Amino acid sequence: MRAFFEAIQSLFVDFLFVPLDALRSLELSSWWFANIVSWIAIGTCAYFVVYWCKQLKIHQDQNEENQDTTAHSFLK
Repeated sequence: MRAFFEAIQSLFVDFLFVPLDALRSLELSSWWFANIVSWIAIGTCAYFVVYWCKQLKIHQDQNEENQDTTAHSFLK
């Protein structure tokens, strides 16, 4: 059983975390390049939040949204 958990450890430490180790070593030379992944994720999330809000506004303007408090049968 111990070999199984050591294999999981080896998988993560030796293979899956290698890109993160590279980013950690890159941070010493350039903070901006090391955090580019975070900035891309923040930008992507911001884009989709704005898109989602626009879609909600479109549906609200067309009165397609059911705002009745008894919209679900368990609330009756």
